[in-house]
Amino acid sequence: MSRQESSTNEGRKFKRGDEDEDDEEDGKGREAWERTYADERSWESLQEDESGLLRPIDNKTLYHAQYRRRLRTSTTTRIQKGLIRYLYIVIDLSRAAGETDYKPSRMVVVARQVEAFIREFFDQNPLSQIGLLTLKDGVANSLTDLGGSPESHIKALMGKLTSSGDASLQNGLDLVHSHLNQMPTYGHREVLILYSSLNTCDPSDIMETIQKCKASKIRCSVIGLSAELYICKYLCQETGGSYYVAVDEHHLKELVFEHAPPPPAIAEFAIANLIKMGFPQRAAEGVISICSCHKEAKVGGGYTCPRCKARICDLPTECQICGLTLVSSPHLARSYHHLFPITPFDDVAPSVSSDPRYLAKNCFGCQQTLLNPGNMPGSRVCCPKCKQYFCLDCDIYIHESLHNCPGCESFRHSKSNGTVEG
Repeated sequence: MSRQESSTNEGRKFKRGDEDEDDEEDGKGREAWERTYADERSWESLQEDESGLLRPIDNKTLYHAQYRRRLRTSTTTRIQKGLIRYLYIVIDLSRAAGETDYKPSRMVVVARQVEAFIREFFDQNPLSQIGLLTLKDGVANSLTDLGGSPESHIKALMGKLTSSGDASLQNGLDLVHSHLNQMPTYGHREVLILYSSLNTCDPSDIMETIQKCKASKIRCSVIGLSAELYICKYLCQETGGSYYVAVDEHHLKELVFEHAPPPPAIAEFAIANLIKMGFPQRAAEGVISICSCHKEAKVGGGYTCPRCKARICDLPTECQICGLTLVSSPHLARSYHHLFPITPFDDVAPSVSSDPRYLAKNCFGCQQTLLNPGNMPGSRVCCPKCKQYFCLDCDIYIHESLHNCPGCESFRHSKSNGTVEG
């Protein structure tokens, strides 16, 4: 080989190396085994069929099937659910929270899921309140008191993301007990603990603390990020809570969001009672007044308590002066869907689903076609009251977010218009 050809080959090799580096920077052009754990886990999207061949998993259909099973289980019996909940979220920020088995770390993933959970919680429970606690260096620290402002909780959480020391489960339960023991009996007292450690550093007998929480009717639930612990399982069994260990970030999100709607068993801890509520009016703009919740003068905005005329910033809350529960009418109206949930839609039989003559061509909710080749038999549902057909996405959206059937509402609206015209 001549010297000129050798230099040409070296130039080609150098150029090809540059292209490989560009491909690595873009994250494209790599084989599946070359991708990192955080990029893609391609083996989880395959399953073996009856003939032994690998085929992609239909995650959408599986998710919808799991959702419908939970929906049927929760609506088969009449279960009392509370409208007012007092929930403390206890976050483990010990040195175990800095582990990187969750990318980029357990601490960051937990904070991200708690932020999304807080917004979802107040969307489904507008009359409830949340407080945040952290466990690190062997002590329990209170980040925020019980309140109904999601932005204040999120702001306080994102400014304290540091991990150190050991976690003390007993100190966290003692602090939660001191706060929730003062709450009214008509409210549901709950604790959600996101625990990363494999041990707990307690100053005394934690069994006595667990019995105190049980006597005060505080429901404690734990979501572990490492492995199952006996003390956490015992705590949940004694107080009527739930205990799960997350296997990955997606599973962690599902476990956390299961606590957004009020749990059925919580009704055993509550006492039915009448609650006095006030509906405050919007304060006049441009008027300087002292805020009772922040103890400082503010200009305009806020609300005025109808009993003592004190000024408060956010709703819902309790008046700091007279103790009256202050809510708005939309908050109260949005809380009814837990008491009167929508009836689960019926599955369309595969024999009927495969024949377009017996089905509507479009989903009544999103107006997307139901006759695509990708729509498998049984991938649509029907409302038992209005007999309208819906796709899988609309079924989940109606029962989880909208809480009203579009077909039934449109039928009721058209019927009322016909009565008026007649």
